[in-house]
Amino acid sequence: MKDFTAQSDVQAQILEAFNFRHATKVFDPERKVSESDFNTILEAARLSPTSFGMEPWQLLVIQTPEKRELFREFAWGANGALNGSAGQLGTASHFAIFLAHTGKTMKAGSAYTKNHIRQVKQIPEDVAVAYEGAYAQFQERDFKLDSDAKITEWASRQAYIALGNMMTAAALLGVDSCPMEGFESDKTSAVLEQHFGIDPTALKPAVMVAFGYRANPPAHPKTRRAADQVISWA
Repeated sequence: MKDFTAQSDVQAQILEAFNFRHATKVFDPERKVSESDFNTILEAARLSPTSFGMEPWQLLVIQTPEKRELFREFAWGANGALNGSAGQLGTASHFAIFLAHTGKTMKAGSAYTKNHIRQVKQIPEDVAVAYEGAYAQFQERDFKLDSDAKITEWASRQAYIALGNMMTAAALLGVDSCPMEGFESDKTSAVLEQHFGIDPTALKPAVMVAFGYRANPPAHPKTRRAADQVISWA
């Protein structure tokens, strides 16, 4: 028999976590997310779904203060320029950048996709050939991902699924987070290449994210459109 009391508790916990979560601009620099909690947050990302199961993203976690500072000049969404603080770069317990794969690795027939289908997804060879054909059709006909820019954008959308799951997992653990698109992409790519050895033709920065514990309560209550303004049924 289904335990409806337990189900109700889970529903309440989920809604409580979403109401708790807010885009934290300044973290308490003295409080650190435990290794166990952050590993759980990372697993939420790793286990997230992606289109065709291709996992077209990487996650770079930057913990060294000096390396974080490399982004300060042009990562305006994370450097505190908008609120006169040290920002997420200077206060977050953990700071990361999602990197989206480009057409160099994600175009149908690439060495990456061939290896991923067979070695990671462990699809038998006879099925793998058909799978590659379906993936190629998806790229070329269904979604018309016919340029490097379009493939990179598609990969970024997959990264956002993992990003959302990370932030939800964090909220359920009582950990704050903040996603950030406020950075200059070209300058970020240049720093990633020069200081982190990341090939800009293969990986592009998609979004930054910070985790930790809020220094102050939210300045304003959470506001959203009403459900009937957002959701329709057919």
